Amino acid sequence: MSAAGPSQGAKAPKGGSEVRGATSVGAQACAKPPVTAARWDALRRYTDARIALGRAGHSLPTAAQLAFQLAHAQARDAVHLAFDALGTAQALQDLGLQPLLLHSAAPDRASYLQRPDLGRRLDQASRRAIADWRAALGQGQGQGGAARFDLAFVVTDGLSALGVHTSAVALISAMLARLQADTAQAWRVAPVALVTQGRVAVGDEVGERLGADAMAVLIGERPGLSSPDSLGIYLSWAPRVGLTDAQRNCISNVRPAGLSVAAAAQQLHRLLSLARARRLTGVGLKDEAEEVAPLEAGAMASFLLESPPRDPSA
Repeated sequence: MSAAGPSQGAKAPKGGSEVRGATSVGAQACAKPPVTAARWDALRRYTDARIALGRAGHSLPTAAQLAFQLAHAQARDAVHLAFDALGTAQALQDLGLQPLLLHSAAPDRASYLQRPDLGRRLDQASRRAIADWRAALGQGQGQGGAARFDLAFVVTDGLSALGVHTSAVALISAMLARLQADTAQAWRVAPVALVTQGRVAVGDEVGERLGADAMAVLIGERPGLSSPDSLGIYLSWAPRVGLTDAQRNCISNVRPAGLSVAAAAQQLHRLLSLARARRLTGVGLKDEAEEVAPLEAGAMASFLLESPPRDPSA
C-alpha cells in the first residue's frame, strides 16, 4: 500500500523533471534547421542569378524564399511605375536639349499591357505636336524638302520606367559628349522625344516624322527577378513605320549592376558611326569590337572543366 500511495495522491511539482524533458524535446523540434550550402556556392559571386541557394531540409532556405518574393514585388512595381516625363524633360533641358512630350496610342497602362500594338504608334495629338514643331521652325510639314537630322533620341518607359529614370538622361549626356568630340563627322541631333506608354517600334514613327537618319530608342526593359532597373537601346537607320527587329541593333542590360552608362555610350557611338558609314543597321551591321579574344595557352576553357595537364617538358 505504501508503494501505491505516492502514485495515487501526489502530483509532479510544477516545472519538474518530466516537464523540463518535454520542453527540451519541443525546443529541439522547433529549432531552425541548418542550411546546407550548395557545393558550387562560390560561383554566386559571378552572377545575380539564383544559383547555389542551398537547402534547409528538403526546402529552400527562408532567406532565399523571402529574397525571391521581394524581387518579384520589385519587378511588378517596375512594370506599373508611372513614367516621370516632366522630370525627365527638365533634366534634358538642363543639358541644353529640347524635349518633345509625346504619347503612344495606348491611353493607359492597362491598355498598354493588353494591346502591344497601341504602344507602337503615336496618338493623334502627338502627331500634330511634331508637325506643329516642324512648322514653327519653318521646315514645313511632312518630309518633302524639310531639313533632316543625323540622329534622334526617343526615351520611353516600356516595361520599366525605373530603368529610364535610372540611366536614360545620364546615357544621353555621355552620348552628347562623344558626339561633340567626334572630329570625323558632325552630328545634328533632333529634339529628344519622350513617349509615355511606348514600345520599341514607336521610335520608327517618331524618327520618320522628325526626319532623322538614325534613331536610338532608350526604353525600360522587361524586369527580371534580379534586374528591375534595366535600360535597353535600339538603334535603327532610316527609321520608318514597318521596320522589323532584323533591321535594328540592340544594346541591353544598361544598369548600375550591369552594363555601365559609359560602356553603353561607347558601344552606341561606335555602332552609330558604322551605321552612318554603311547606311544600315540590323543583321547587316556587326560591332566588331564584340569579338571574343582567343584564350591564352593553358587557360581554362570553362570554369566547369579542369585545365588539361601541362607537359612538364614544355
